Amino acid sequence: MEKRPLILISNDDGITAKGIANLVEVMREIGEVVVVAPNKPQSGMGHAITIGQPIRLDKSTIFGEDVLAFECSGTPADCVKLAKYHLFKDRTPDLVVSGINHGSNSSISVIYSGTMSVAIEAAIEGLPSIGFSLCDYGSQADFSHTHEYIRKIVLQVLANKLPKGVALNVNIPKKSDEKIKGIKITRQALGHWGEEFDERTDPHHRKYFWLTGYFVNQDKGEDTDEWALKNNYVSVVPCLYDLTAHFALSGMNEWEL
Repeated sequence: MEKRPLILISNDDGITAKGIANLVEVMREIGEVVVVAPNKPQSGMGHAITIGQPIRLDKSTIFGEDVLAFECSGTPADCVKLAKYHLFKDRTPDLVVSGINHGSNSSISVIYSGTMSVAIEAAIEGLPSIGFSLCDYGSQADFSHTHEYIRKIVLQVLANKLPKGVALNVNIPKKSDEKIKGIKITRQALGHWGEEFDERTDPHHRKYFWLTGYFVNQDKGEDTDEWALKNNYVSVVPCLYDLTAHFALSGMNEWEL
């Protein structure tokens, strides 16, 4: 009998999120699933880790008795670290998947994303990894159409492997009457968030601020994740955790330092 791949699942929306339940459903068809996910929403946490306070790990039966699952008091990155160094002492996951995130993680959002911090942390640990996001922020978002694309991408990663240190950032258009056209391998679009801080007053007459804003796409290329999503394609961006600006090295080495 062929051995089924060992798949670690996490997210940033928390273990009770609708998105992770859908991801577990798809992954159970493919391999042996272990879930380690935050016990509360951790959106926008980026690659934060917990230092100076305890991290709790409690077993959960939220996905049924046949799925080994744990809820973690730490961040998404903590979940991967705990899984690798505590739960998987004698085994190595064949794949780490994150999501399905409630909302897009395209363009510069990858920097802030807790969903992608799971995938990036896995890549740092030398594990193949994918972060999945659905471009729908609604609490009643329909994830059903994502399953076929997730399954296809996961099977290709398991069959072909990924280059060392690479994590995939996958964004899927929200469900609509228009059928998704397919999957595009893309690059991260150049863009930024135009942040606005709404000044408000609490019932005790103390001022506070609420972050709002809008996304600004500065990239007109037709090979980007933003272009693919706008044109109803699933976008797949291979990402690196190495932030070195290699193109700048030669010029800077000529500085008189």
